[in-house]
Amino acid sequence: MDSKKQELRVWLRMLSTTKLISQEIRRRLRVEFGATLPQFDLLAQLYREPEGLRLGEISKRTMVTNGNITGLVARLEEDGLIFRETPGDDRRVTVARLTEAGRLAFAEMARAHELWIHELMADIDQSAVSTLIRTMDQLQRSVRNHLSDDE
Repeated sequence: MDSKKQELRVWLRMLSTTKLISQEIRRRLRVEFGATLPQFDLLAQLYREPEGLRLGEISKRTMVTNGNITGLVARLEEDGLIFRETPGDDRRVTVARLTEAGRLAFAEMARAHELWIHELMADIDQSAVSTLIRTMDQLQRSVRNHLSDDE
C-alpha cells in the first residue's frame, strides 16, 4: 500500500478512536456525575487557575464559542460549582472561579476520568503506549511544521 493511503488510514483511525473514547467518556460523565464533557473541560481549566479566568480566555482554551461559554458558566454557577465576579471597575470583564464545592466535584470527576482512560486502554501493552506517545509527538510536530499561516 502506498504511503499516502497509509497516512490516510492513520488519520481515519485516529478520528474513529477519538470518537469512540469521547463518546464513552461523555456517557460516563453524564451517568456518574450528571455532567457534560464541555462542563468537565471548563471545570478543568478553572481548576488549573485558582485566580480564575476571563470568560474569553475560557472560550479560547476550550475552543467553545463565547455564547456557549456564557451558558455553560450560568449552568455551573446555578449548580454552585463556580462563581462569577467583575474585578475592578470594568463591567465588561467577567472572571469565573471554582467554588470549594466545584474544586471537590472536579477533583472527583478527574480521578474517575483518569481511571476510565486507564480502563479503556487496559489492553494495550505499556511499551506500545510509550511508542504511541513518541509517535503522536512526532506527528504533532510535523503538522505544526506544515500549518498554513492563513487565519
